[in-house]
Amino acid sequence: MSDIFRETEVGARYAKAVFELADAAGSIDAVYADLATLKAMLTESRDLHRLVTSHAFASSDKLKGLTAVLDMAKPNALTVKALGLIAQNGRLNEVFGFITAFNRLHDARKGIVSAVVTSATALSEAQVADLQAALRIALGRDAVISQSVDPSLLGGLKVRVGSRLFDASLKTKLDSLKFALKRA
Repeated sequence: MSDIFRETEVGARYAKAVFELADAAGSIDAVYADLATLKAMLTESRDLHRLVTSHAFASSDKLKGLTAVLDMAKPNALTVKALGLIAQNGRLNEVFGFITAFNRLHDARKGIVSAVVTSATALSEAQVADLQAALRIALGRDAVISQSVDPSLLGGLKVRVGSRLFDASLKTKLDSLKFALKRA
């Protein structure tokens, strides 16, 4: 379900506006924390995800359900207003892209980069820590790592940072070798 959190153009426009308002109010970190909580809730609860994405519910009903769940986390007023505006405009299904875009703006402000790591098997905590240290050296900045598993890689890993892809997978190395042998 985490692949639904792709940044969208509409989500990015909302995120930019909310980010600027949060910056002016000095509440960027509070909104960021609220959106992290909301993302976790949307990821963990199929019912909440269904509520937000379903066309069977009116935007006002979606907003009521979403804020009722989020109220337990005592959200910042700006977060509630932003979700209200998104719902009022009938764009609550864009909340996924909005969260991702806001996180990107937050991370850029803090000097943090996002790295998507794909490996053949799940990485251990020690491996993730080593990878974070290597990325810190290579990029000169801290990296927030999100992991995915793709058994077809056979071994090694692929690391995507922005538009750059570092591919050290066994599958790619074998494909390169196969290509070289065909040319020989």
